[in-house]
Amino acid sequence: MGFILVFQDLRLDPRLLRSVQHLGFAKPTDIQQEAIPAVLVGRDLIVSSKTGSGKTLAYLLPMMQRLLKSRPLSKQDARALILAPTRELAKQVYAQLRLFIANTPVTAALIVGGENFNDQERLLKRQPNVIVATPGRFLDHLEHKSVFIQGLELLILDEADRMLDLGFMPQLNAINKAADHRLRQTLMFSATLDHAEVDELTLSLLKNPFRVALGSGHEQHSDIQQQFVFADHLTHKEALLQHMLQHEPVKQLIIFTATRDDAERLAVFCNEQGFSAMGLSARLTQGQRNAVMQQFAAGKYQVLVTTDLASRGLDLLQVSHVLNFDLPKHAEEYVHRIGRTGRAGAKGVAMSLVGPKDWLALQKIEAFLRRPVEFSVIPGLEARFSGIVPAPAKTAAKTTKATATTGTAAKKRANTAAKTAKVATKTFFEGGDDGTAPVRRKKIDPV
Repeated sequence: MGFILVFQDLRLDPRLLRSVQHLGFAKPTDIQQEAIPAVLVGRDLIVSSKTGSGKTLAYLLPMMQRLLKSRPLSKQDARALILAPTRELAKQVYAQLRLFIANTPVTAALIVGGENFNDQERLLKRQPNVIVATPGRFLDHLEHKSVFIQGLELLILDEADRMLDLGFMPQLNAINKAADHRLRQTLMFSATLDHAEVDELTLSLLKNPFRVALGSGHEQHSDIQQQFVFADHLTHKEALLQHMLQHEPVKQLIIFTATRDDAERLAVFCNEQGFSAMGLSARLTQGQRNAVMQQFAAGKYQVLVTTDLASRGLDLLQVSHVLNFDLPKHAEEYVHRIGRTGRAGAKGVAMSLVGPKDWLALQKIEAFLRRPVEFSVIPGLEARFSGIVPAPAKTAAKTTKATATTGTAAKKRANTAAKTAKVATKTFFEGGDDGTAPVRRKKIDPV
């Protein structure tokens, strides 16, 4: 699409250029250089880029340019719809959008779950030009006829793979059907697009899309130092966390855990170590979660302990370290977790603790990254655990020595088999519902 030195080369509306300058962006990122010109000429777009690459601006700027410079297809319907998988990401996108609609006639609304439906309905009756939403709540309003999108001009999917992982394929198809016309432009963005259902979605939503793939998920992020450390058990993991807090130059740290109970417990643990910390989990109300994220972004807390609620899309530039206290179940989520650091050219450190319960998740991550990981050792905190060696395959049964069989012996065996067949016996298997034998589990000595 041609090399772009500065944003002025894109010939954007002066109001947008002033906003870009106010935000301190001088030069488009690689993904913005590829994506923005394609969108400006009306192409559908599918983008795969590493996290922190600036993809949000890659669709907000050309979207705003179209809304400011072209006439709407409908005076009543929303002109652009941005869908995000989680409330947190939707709020992040909406916050950035508000910076660009300031001093313009463009209006916007945020529609996410967990907030009052009737208040949202009144907001939609004002006919906003742009709607930022989560798929489930938006479809609720669409079916309730609170909003109409027959004249929709831009459908933008942010973190498309995550929406599919969360089971939003039916909602996305229903939204697509409600705004299915030849003049609609569709943009699909994600940090990873290595997903079977993404291909299916691409075929149904996009028309001859322009493809951009920069820094795909399995490629190593040059700005993030990735470390893997063996851990024997929970207490050992806590000791490794304590070592990080005491010896690493932590500006802000995000700790990812498997459960909300651990999120709350580790927040208390970090506070006891002298670090201001807060736990974020689905147990909190939406208002409480919003307050925690705002306070962390403002620097009130040094440590945020969370489940995967904060693994996607959130632009937190002061996060210097990420700790995977537990590895994620889905390998793609590892990329999004560590991507909370090393953003906008800054350097970051991502440490992952690997215990016996994390071993299967580690193997999935190595397969996704397409390379084995290297382990570091913290002096004085060495682990006894060093991985689980798969049990050797069972050797084939020894073949019996062939012997010459006389006709009489063969006849005797045949008669015996016939008598056995006449006896109806029931056979029971102790195992799974499919009749398989019970799995013999390898006993691991406690450590």
